[in-house]
Amino acid sequence: MSDDTPQLYLMTPAGAQASALGPLLAEVMDRIAPACLRIRGGAEEDELGRLADLAREIGHARDVAVVIDDHVKLALRHGLDGVHLTDGARSVRYARKELGDDAIVGAFCGNSRHEGLSAAEHGADYVAFGPITESALYKGEPVELELFQWWSEMIEVPVVAEGAITRDLIAQLSPMTDFIALGAEIWTQDDPVAALVQLWT
Repeated sequence: MSDDTPQLYLMTPAGAQASALGPLLAEVMDRIAPACLRIRGGAEEDELGRLADLAREIGHARDVAVVIDDHVKLALRHGLDGVHLTDGARSVRYARKELGDDAIVGAFCGNSRHEGLSAAEHGADYVAFGPITESALYKGEPVELELFQWWSEMIEVPVVAEGAITRDLIAQLSPMTDFIALGAEIWTQDDPVAALVQLWT
């Protein structure tokens, strides 16, 4: 990395309803602009479609790329910029073939360096590791911060840190990550905008 300032990677709440999220999402993104907006899964297909349209409208108006968890067909149908694959390297080649060379294909690889390397070799545009600390929202054990240090020194593919992020962890991760993902860390708070500002600034 050329500097010690990672970019914000914003995740919507899992199972979010488009009608409720819209105004708040715009407010959050106007306060601190993310590099990428990721639509989490968890909703029914129709609701995910509405959320995809909303996120695309809000994101693209602010020059923010929009990806969606796993749903290649929804990404195509709703004009999104790509997908975030939650199964590591397994679907990277398929997603790339379906979406084309210009699409964003990211891969979440838990705490596995091997899975991350496989995803990168298969053509992922970024690799995400997490959770950073214990979290009931993630299946695996927390990732060692040394993995980010090693990755940033050895691998050119950008790396994202996600899962149970704190302000102290942002400070520790900043020199060795390209993006830091925030989602539940802000949406579970009474004032997501204030929570984001407190964490990020």
